[in-house]
Amino acid sequence: MTEATMAVDRVRLRAEHLHGSLTEPLMDSMNFLNEIAGRYPDAVSFAPGRPYEGLFDSDALPRYLERYRAYLANERGLSAEQIDRTLFQYGRTKGIIPELVARSLAVDEDIHLDDLESVVITVGCQEAMFLVARALRVDELDVLLTVAPTYVGVVGAARTAELPTVPVADGPLGVDLDDLARTVGELRDAGRRPRALYVIPDFANPSGVRMNLATRRALLDAAREHDLLLLEDNPYGLFHNGARLPTLKALDTERRVVYLGSFAKTGLPGARIGYVVADQEVEGADGSVGLLADELAKIKGMVTVNTSPVAQAVIGGKLLEHDCSLVAANRVEREIYQNNLSRLLTGLTLRFPPATGVSWNRPSGGFFVVLDVPFPADDALLEHSARRHGVLWAPMSHFDPRPEARNRLRLSFSSLTLESLEAGLDRLRAMVSERLAGG
Repeated sequence: MTEATMAVDRVRLRAEHLHGSLTEPLMDSMNFLNEIAGRYPDAVSFAPGRPYEGLFDSDALPRYLERYRAYLANERGLSAEQIDRTLFQYGRTKGIIPELVARSLAVDEDIHLDDLESVVITVGCQEAMFLVARALRVDELDVLLTVAPTYVGVVGAARTAELPTVPVADGPLGVDLDDLARTVGELRDAGRRPRALYVIPDFANPSGVRMNLATRRALLDAAREHDLLLLEDNPYGLFHNGARLPTLKALDTERRVVYLGSFAKTGLPGARIGYVVADQEVEGADGSVGLLADELAKIKGMVTVNTSPVAQAVIGGKLLEHDCSLVAANRVEREIYQNNLSRLLTGLTLRFPPATGVSWNRPSGGFFVVLDVPFPADDALLEHSARRHGVLWAPMSHFDPRPEARNRLRLSFSSLTLESLEAGLDRLRAMVSERLAGG
């Protein structure tokens, strides 16, 4: 480097001159957990809510693509040139597989859509969250309610869309309806507009809590009473112990539920395919009536233009291979996750008797279990746990701003083999024992 080059002043931006969401701690949460995992690659990781990798099959990708090409030729009547254009060219903003998504929802969830135009295929469910948040945010008075603890991604998406979030207590049944009523009342008394409540009824991330049927019905009644939309996120509903419950969307008779879906856990995470069902009617200033999905597509067109047609084709082929049933496509995965959950709960019981002061919930499905420990489970302890004991987990403070979250940690069991799960539990016990001994 020459002396002249070294003397050149480089542009330096100031953080306060960038969007305010970038300085919030939650925006660093995912990056921090990934960074810790990268620094300690030999650690057993209970941190990420990822699908099990042992069933990944690279041979399936060309098979899925060919299955979808055959569908376009045989069922849609497209020529070879039209098929190539569908897969290789810029695609329709709402996506090329809404029909297959609708079939899957009908087969697996008893959700029957009147109009395929109500489906928008997105770049993962994360984009779907952002699109809805951006659409609902009119001005600084608008608010999104979230059941706390909640998935950090929805808070980040809303904050990026400049839609503030306000927590509502979860409770043992998944949502505290009294707290919901109180929070809505306080916000409206202050001149704010609560627009919607984000909720994961089935095995929520991070709590693992599942709403029972009575609570689901009561929540729909409460949404009607308080004039709220419900944003239902359902990434874990298929991974249950044999007892299925209807989604809020399946129970919805008023089109009050905006349904957020993803194929990250049930299809292929690397495809980054999600979707949103937004069949709510929107009346224009000129009296015309369209769908909320149409408005979301306008935003999507300016953000990502369209979702990768090739990635959609892979997911479409997988759906077609299993007669559009994700239940059928995930039978082995469900068994693996149930075995892992059973082994985790048994292993915790064997390693942490009541005298340790460690307790945990007992979900019947999903990916997550939450531990209460008699000491702060913060980022500093996580790094020590990785460095000294070779085990990773997620501090619940990343998901929950309330003080009681400081002494909680989340264990994800979905991506581990049974052997690594047992080894991880041994390492976790060593970390807890050291902390209880004052180390």
